[in-house]
Parts: sequence; structure tokens; C-alpha cells
Amino acid sequence: MSTTSFDLTGRVALVTGASRGIGRALADGLAGAGATVVLGGRDPDRLADARAALAADRDTAVHTRAFDVTDEEAVTAAVDALTAVHGGIDILVNNAGIQHRRALLDLDLADWDAVLRTDLTSAFVVGRAAARGMVERGHGAIVNVCSVQSELARPSIAPYAAAKGGLRNLTRAMTAEWAAHGVRVNGLAPGYLRTELTAPLAADPDFDAWVRTRTPAGRWGEVGDLVGPAVFLASDAASFVSGQVLYVDGGMTSVV
Repeated sequence: MSTTSFDLTGRVALVTGASRGIGRALADGLAGAGATVVLGGRDPDRLADARAALAADRDTAVHTRAFDVTDEEAVTAAVDALTAVHGGIDILVNNAGIQHRRALLDLDLADWDAVLRTDLTSAFVVGRAAARGMVERGHGAIVNVCSVQSELARPSIAPYAAAKGGLRNLTRAMTAEWAAHGVRVNGLAPGYLRTELTAPLAADPDFDAWVRTRTPAGRWGEVGDLVGPAVFLASDAASFVSGQVLYVDGGMTSVV
């Protein structure tokens, strides 16, 4: 296999939740592999800042589209607009997500619903909208950003664990329905990574020690650790890979 199998030149990739953290890193990686990237998110100003930073050192185009992944009408309008401009979406990365830490006995239903809607239902809404065109054209790749919490649970993060476990099986359900039409769907599951959102956890000596002890690699991951696996799953190098969840977790889900 040559490196051209990983070349994404000529393909259009939409990454949700792309203004910072994991989404921004994945968008940068896809652009580096040659894709025309569309950064999706709710905040136009933050998206513009991310686009400027990513486009500065790239020959490939970087665009933005502000929309709410939980709003079906907004999602449909965004996908239709991108299709009109770019001719279709070849790669979708469902990355948008939120976290809400609270014990189950104290958890408000509204907060449970918000996490499930953002972390799970949005992947269905955006995934289905993008897949309609992919099925029609006979090709496409969807990468759902799962988590080690697709397999594991910890106290205080029940909605997130439920959503990510559901996303793992949504990935399989999408594969069952769309693989025959040339649409590959896989999950990318990070372990504990250093990001803006996890900075408070990394700064907690006890939690930091737990992560390092619980992870066989003995360290936190970095967002850059996800780039190679994401490019692989989006590319022709993974042409016969579908319905899988690739854990990028330093070995966490492999040990007890």
C-alpha cells in the first residue's frame, strides 16, 4: 500500500465541533491530508478564528459553517448549502459534544437530555443528512467520535457514558444500513486527552495520578494522537473497514 491511499485531495470534509480541541485538531489533520475542510460549530467568531489559524499554513481550502447540530432544520440547511457549493460531503466527522458532571441521584432531567441530544442524537441528525448524498453518490466516510466511555463508566458522568455507548452502537447501525451503498462508518474513541475542557482534571493531582496509573502508556494523550487514525478511517486505506471503533487510549480499554 502506498501513501497515496491516505491522500484526501479532492474530498470535502465536514467536522462538527471544530472550533477547538479535538475537532480542530482533526480538521487540521484532514486538511493536511489534502481535504477541503468545513469547520462546523455554533459560534461564528470562534469558527473564523479557527479557520484563520488552520488556513495560514495550508494550500487546501478551509471554510466554516455555523449551525446547531441539535436543530434538524439548521442541519438540513447547512448540508444543503454545502452540497450546493462543494458538490457534496465526502467525509463527515461527528465530533460535537458536551459533558455534564453530576451524580445520578442529583442529575436534572434537562441536563441528561442536553448531553444525549448533543453527544448522540446530533450524530444521527447530521449523519443522516450527510448520508443521503453519500448514498446517492455511492461513496462516503463517516467518523463518529466516541470515547473510552463507550466501553467504561466512572461516577458523575452517566449521561456522557450513555451517549457514547449509544454512539458506538449507532455506528454499527449506520454500517448495517449504509455499507452496501459505499458509505463507511467507524468510530474513533479517544482516551483521556489534554484539551481545554480537561485542563481542570489534568491539574487535579489525584485525577492526574489516576489517569497515568490507569493508562498502560503512562501518560495523557494529546489531540495530535488522533490525527493519523482519523485520516486512516476517512481514507481509501480503510476501504474495507466499517462498523469498527478504533480506541486511541494508550491501552486503557485493554486492561483491568
